[in-house]
Amino acid sequence: MFELSRFSRLDSAFAQFFSTSSLTSKFEQETLKNLLAQLSYIYYQGNTCLKLSSQQKKILLNSNLVTTTENNLTVRPLHIDQYNHLYLRRYWDYEQRLITKLRTMQKNDAFISNLEDLLDVFFQSNPELKTNYQRKAAKCAVNQNITIITGGPGTGKTTTVVKILALLQKINVNKPLLIALAAPTGKAAMRLQESVTSSKATLNCEQSIKDVLPKVVTTIHRLLGAKPPSPYFQYNQKNLLPYDLIVIDEASMIDLAMMSKLVSAIKPTARLILLGDKEQLVSVESGTVLADLTEALPNNTIELQKTYRFKGEIKAFAEAINQKNFMQAWKLTQQKNAAIEHLGDDFLVYLANQHINYFELIKKRANFKEIYAAFNKFQILCAHREGKNSVSDLNYQLEKVLHSREYINLSTTWYVGRPVMIAQNNTTLQLYNGDIGLCLLDENSEVKVFFPRSDGGDSQGYSPSRLPHCETVFAMTIHKSQGSEFEEVCVCLPEYQQTILTKELLYTAITRAKERIKLITTEAIFVATVQTSVTRITGLVEQFKITL
Repeated sequence: MFELSRFSRLDSAFAQFFSTSSLTSKFEQETLKNLLAQLSYIYYQGNTCLKLSSQQKKILLNSNLVTTTENNLTVRPLHIDQYNHLYLRRYWDYEQRLITKLRTMQKNDAFISNLEDLLDVFFQSNPELKTNYQRKAAKCAVNQNITIITGGPGTGKTTTVVKILALLQKINVNKPLLIALAAPTGKAAMRLQESVTSSKATLNCEQSIKDVLPKVVTTIHRLLGAKPPSPYFQYNQKNLLPYDLIVIDEASMIDLAMMSKLVSAIKPTARLILLGDKEQLVSVESGTVLADLTEALPNNTIELQKTYRFKGEIKAFAEAINQKNFMQAWKLTQQKNAAIEHLGDDFLVYLANQHINYFELIKKRANFKEIYAAFNKFQILCAHREGKNSVSDLNYQLEKVLHSREYINLSTTWYVGRPVMIAQNNTTLQLYNGDIGLCLLDENSEVKVFFPRSDGGDSQGYSPSRLPHCETVFAMTIHKSQGSEFEEVCVCLPEYQQTILTKELLYTAITRAKERIKLITTEAIFVATVQTSVTRITGLVEQFKITL
């Protein structure tokens, strides 16, 4: 019998719908239903395909629901590749479009000779480094249309790419390249813009070169021209983006569908530079695209080795977690040092105290940039949205403490000092999922929610009633924190081990901190988390090998 209890109602409905139109015998119907339900289920776990046994493949081939590599003339809802991976047809097409376009871009690589003198201008020799990986990345980006620059936080990915942009503009001085910079979320885009602005000021080149570097960073959705509520974009394989070079930051956050749509919209002769940390959390949706591409395109991938953001305990902590060395990692949390500390049961007092300066600045009516900077010095990061030690739990508990100290007034939802995160895109207001604003009084003492401006201006205020759905954000999920950095983070894990708790999640959380990390967890949960890795089934690497 079909095991309905194993799957969600959506999985079961999917299996039921397609199995009724299949040509399989009654004997094979139950196996087919289970396979279809399992396929639906594994997509929601982040996989892009399902590995089949020979018997399962035979049943599917008899169903009239699948195409194969050998028989791909008709369009059917499922596809089986050469490695016996079962795909939803849509995801098979995403993979194939991505591979085909990247291979086309590779064919347009143009080697540039006499490059060393120019590289010397932007990448001076460093006796501390046996290999200057930043210089190596620049050479790759100049001579190849696809460049993947990976590395942990603070390894200089943004600094490197700004130098690469200046180098390419210097090479193309008579016809400057049209360049776009983008990131998956508004927060990541803002961080990239800050980093680019800072790095641009230190460039060793003429002002005329700096002037033709991009001044604005956008989200990928804005870059492609989102057409909500549809999943389609203004720019696509039939209407290509006009840019000669596109740089995408935080590429580990991009799922297969989005990466396929992005690359499909790029000109075949354009350059694409992907930046990201392949050790971080993978995308929320299906795929491990950045990690897969680094494996499939080793000659296009440069991993930066040296970190400049943090040293000592935080660096050692990140490395121990990444290497699954749970004994060393836990030991670092128990040593009394300024960088890493395990908080006790009275942690709420500590969390509230970290916001005192923020509320004092609000009381003094300081300018927005000063208040926003004070809020961003400290962030609580949680694994879950609901439950003990979750986003909703800690936001609620912290609000009660702050109310008791008279820093906030909970008699109104839109109290002064409430930090909020946008949870739904609003293209009219140009507010996007992940954008963070602060509820403050304007010059007329009216409550407004102020957001940083993407053009570098002070802020933009909105009446709360105009905002799309948003949530209080004293605490946020670790997923939402990707692309951000703070002086200090407090990482809160739940009381019980769950599938979401992995070393990638913990690594992402602790590498948001520049100076200090606080932990709220038990030893058992911490150890289990460090020992667990994200495992997803994809076919991207194998399909790339076929196209060689």
